[in-house]
Amino acid sequence: MSDVSYRGRLAPSPTGLLHLGHARTFWMAQQRAREHQGCLILRSEDLDASRVRPEFREAMLEDLRWFGLRWEEGPDCGGPVGPYEQSARQAFYEQTFHRLLETGLVYACQCTRKDIRTSIAAPHGPDEDPIYPGHCRPRDCTPITAVRAGMNYRFRVPPGEVVEFVDGRLGTQRFEAGRDFGDFIVWRADGTPAYQLAVVADDHAMRITEVVRGEDLLLSTARQLLLYRVLGYASPKFFHCPLMTDETGRRLAKRTDALSLRALREQGRTPESLLRKMSHDHPSSSSSS
Repeated sequence: MSDVSYRGRLAPSPTGLLHLGHARTFWMAQQRAREHQGCLILRSEDLDASRVRPEFREAMLEDLRWFGLRWEEGPDCGGPVGPYEQSARQAFYEQTFHRLLETGLVYACQCTRKDIRTSIAAPHGPDEDPIYPGHCRPRDCTPITAVRAGMNYRFRVPPGEVVEFVDGRLGTQRFEAGRDFGDFIVWRADGTPAYQLAVVADDHAMRITEVVRGEDLLLSTARQLLLYRVLGYASPKFFHCPLMTDETGRRLAKRTDALSLRALREQGRTPESLLRKMSHDHPSSSSSS
């Protein structure tokens, strides 16, 4: 196997049509991989069974290729033709989850999202998610030996600890555990991994050296760095791209069908014209690492 020192990834979710914001972030990921003469893999983050649809998966692959995005599909990227699909990696996530359980830093939680939002004691972090008030948090860190069905499992963050990292675009970022974010779910009541655990497990297993994604995930990076440390994994570098907004200033979402790649293509737009628009609207969205 060739030695590829830079490994990046595209990690879309087939839960809706990809929009222009996705395209710009994925294009940046491709550009950075090319700048480093590295490898780019494709991973379908399809764990949300309630929202994933076969037609979205097909559209995802078609739209990525139409926009000019390419990922390596040979032995340099560690195995089979992409994309890797998270839904096929359940046994692997279970192994990682049980490693976390052994640390004593994970505990069972029966609180619902509604319980937390209606709790007077639950402060809100900068991402507008309520910080978990600790109703189910045990006093001691006792390793869990048996997982109970129908329970969420949360990671215990160290209150007051500062998580700091240098972002490739934004520079030094600092977040305080317990103030900016609280104990977070790593395993869901339906028996599937939460985003934070799955992404850390996959990026480590796939030997990703730099994660390129939207700046709305900066807090997720802080959470994930704690998991990297506890699991004994070396963390990748991070590069968070600016978010795209519509004409009203609202952040693009998958429900913004008018700016989906599929709709823009049907209107006769070309990838080249969209790239020119991106470059004009955000001329400083890239930075050297």
